[in-house]
Amino acid sequence: ISKVVIGVSGGLDSTHALLVCAKAMDRLNLPRSNILAYTMPGFATSERTLQQAKDLMTAVGCAAKEIDIRPSCIQMLKDLGHPYAEGKEEYDVTFENVQAGERTSHLFRLANFNNAIVIGTGDLSELALGWCTYGVGDHMSHYNVNASVPKTLITHLVRWVADSGAIGATGSDVLINILDTEISPELVPGKAGDTKPAQSTEHVIGPYEMQDFNLYYILRYGFAPSKVAFLSYSAWSKRDAGVWPDAPHASRNEYGLPEIKRYLGIFLYRFFKTSQFKRSCVPNGPKVGNGGSLSPRGDWRAPSDSEATVWMNDLGNIPD
Repeated sequence: ISKVVIGVSGGLDSTHALLVCAKAMDRLNLPRSNILAYTMPGFATSERTLQQAKDLMTAVGCAAKEIDIRPSCIQMLKDLGHPYAEGKEEYDVTFENVQAGERTSHLFRLANFNNAIVIGTGDLSELALGWCTYGVGDHMSHYNVNASVPKTLITHLVRWVADSGAIGATGSDVLINILDTEISPELVPGKAGDTKPAQSTEHVIGPYEMQDFNLYYILRYGFAPSKVAFLSYSAWSKRDAGVWPDAPHASRNEYGLPEIKRYLGIFLYRFFKTSQFKRSCVPNGPKVGNGGSLSPRGDWRAPSDSEATVWMNDLGNIPD
């Protein structure tokens, strides 16, 4: 096998995975046309992300195609008897996962058809928080290059490629546009005339910079929530304190103890109670950072039916 199949959304994760694929082909002395890249617009795909996906594929020089998944999604929604198939605005989890599942199903069959493997794009932060569609969804692939790379590091790496000019000036402009795009799964349509996506990932799960901070100190060191909260407060409570990256794009955010506690609570509940079953059967992938990985074959083993009680109780001891 000398070809890979990848879905490109115009967002950060698939951008990073595509850049990794391009570098792999270069090192193997294979043409980048062996990367079979597909952008697959759904019911809520914005013109911005769709164009970014197309521009990125052109800049990388991979084989690029577009597959509209909406007809196959409509067929499945009809088969399910879902209200959306009858014209009703019912945007539930089934509506969302039908789209994620159709994309992944297409990618696997495209890989079969082209004697290729599917490259996963989901990152470490999403795996920690369970922010992925289980099974036939973005949870699954043949090999996931982003498996142990947190979102904040992916952001840094994509910006590094943009600054280096590795895929040309036009490609750097595309990467900067992607970095400036609000993170969203784009699975729920917005209202007519809306300029922002109807879904904001960080509005639901909290800022990635905070959740990656929580993940690092819990996964790498096993610190209790109270200690992680203390470290977070020491690092994030005053934007004018400490050393910040000397870069014009660096965001100097500030979080008070109530915010730190709230975001840590989201992390603890999702990480320890609701998401382990997804991590118990993840695809193979490389271990990249020293923060550890969540592979059941490596750094992290946990029962899928575990409770978050002991961690939530410790969190409750932190004053508001």
